[in-house]
Amino acid sequence: MRAVVQRVSRAKVTVSDDVIGSIGPGLLVFLAVGNGDTPADAAYLAEKVAGLRIFENEDGKMSLSLAEINGELLVISQFTLYGDLRRGKRPSFDAAAPPELAEELYERLIEHLRARNLPCQTGQFRAAMQVELVNDGPVTILLDSQKAF
Repeated sequence: MRAVVQRVSRAKVTVSDDVIGSIGPGLLVFLAVGNGDTPADAAYLAEKVAGLRIFENEDGKMSLSLAEINGELLVISQFTLYGDLRRGKRPSFDAAAPPELAEELYERLIEHLRARNLPCQTGQFRAAMQVELVNDGPVTILLDSQKAF
């Protein structure tokens, strides 16, 4: 699984002109599931996201987690994180998991986050979504359950 995690002061996701998820300060997580990913990958990535210490303390140092600032999560599925452009200019998505597996593991990751009592909004799986955000910092972190980066 891959994630792009952005520290935000606010974010929202819209489908067909309806806001389906909206958060204040917290983390916006774009999530992709790859071929071969398992429930263990979802658990690993959820733990990483929940434990990220990328919020500033009173001294201006990044040392606080989402729970410590009473922040919120917005998790959006984005299979394009597995886009491969090594052979030309049109991305190949062969490394992305099929939709059925991807949705199952996407939901599993969200369950893990909510089990930690973290407020978690979501996008709509396989929908055309418009995502608006204000990146705070900016702070953007890349995560990969296979530790590719």
